[in-house]
Amino acid sequence: MSEQHIRSTIENGLARLTLDRPDAMNSLSLPMVRTLAEYLAAWQNDAAVQAVVIDSSLPKAFCAGGDIRFFHEVALGGLTGGSALLEDFFTEEYALNHLIHHYPKPYISVLDGIVMGGGMGIAQSSASASIRIVTERTRMAMPEVNIGLFPDVGGGYFLSRLAGELGTYLGLTGEIVGAADALYADLADVFVPRTELPALLAMLNSVKGNQYRQAIEDFAAPFKSQIDPANSLLAKQRALIDRHFAHDDVAAIITSLAADSDPFAQKTLEIMRKRSPLMIHVSLEQIRRSAKLELADCLRLERTMVRRCFEHGETVEGIRALVIDKDLAPQWRPATLEEVTPEMIKPFFTSAWPAYAHPLRELS
Repeated sequence: MSEQHIRSTIENGLARLTLDRPDAMNSLSLPMVRTLAEYLAAWQNDAAVQAVVIDSSLPKAFCAGGDIRFFHEVALGGLTGGSALLEDFFTEEYALNHLIHHYPKPYISVLDGIVMGGGMGIAQSSASASIRIVTERTRMAMPEVNIGLFPDVGGGYFLSRLAGELGTYLGLTGEIVGAADALYADLADVFVPRTELPALLAMLNSVKGNQYRQAIEDFAAPFKSQIDPANSLLAKQRALIDRHFAHDDVAAIITSLAADSDPFAQKTLEIMRKRSPLMIHVSLEQIRRSAKLELADCLRLERTMVRRCFEHGETVEGIRALVIDKDLAPQWRPATLEEVTPEMIKPFFTSAWPAYAHPLRELS
């Protein structure tokens, strides 16, 4: 079947969801979120389905994130019923992320090409039998601070649980990393060359029982020598990242980076100066809080935070500058990291709803 840019098949117990929105690099729309949720909810109790594969029909992208053009149009009042649709999108997307994270059957994500933002949310399942596959074309990031947002879709949860300060670095810079970095940071499990993906999928159709993860690891084993996580950028800069991003205060991180003449430190400082100052502060607070929360509570926190982002207008301005007008000159409020105060950060962590009325109150 094909529905709302999602193609689905079931063969020999293997259900397959293929993202197919070529005009938008598989950016997730509300109908796509609903289609994914509908299939996954039905399949978790379907005896005919033993495992799920999610992949893309596109040669260069798994999923570029949420449909930010839609966010911009809605925020400016360009769609009838727009505000309600925006609220529905984030509520349903985060509920989908929760479903995937706790999926009771092997969930196999084939992360070939661009995997960013919302794409990470539908890729990062922590179920023990699930597995994340990267290729030489994988380009992975949580780039939300670049558009005046924060690492959502459970980003606070999974970034805060990466080794050392890798998650803090990725969340506060929005930098893109490749397959070796993803493996090093435990954002992926195995590497398979893109040319071998058809053979991999064919092999999965013959797996019996619940041995999908082992079968994939065995298939990927001959390709380990083609990629070296220990020689990745994140591995090489790990000591520097851990030292500079260990602080719980953005000013301290900036001071630490500024005092380091290492080219990587200086480049990182330059990158952070271009991102939304407010959202860098908010994101650091989110990551630190999320380290002590379960996923459901992280997603409830993020649901409030995203409401506050659109109330403030930072996200709308970021999308305008980078995607709509493409002038690459966002007018951030405030304009610098030094101007952000605790009073500006606090509202992002003040719930927009009482607990009994929270749109994600039923997540557990």
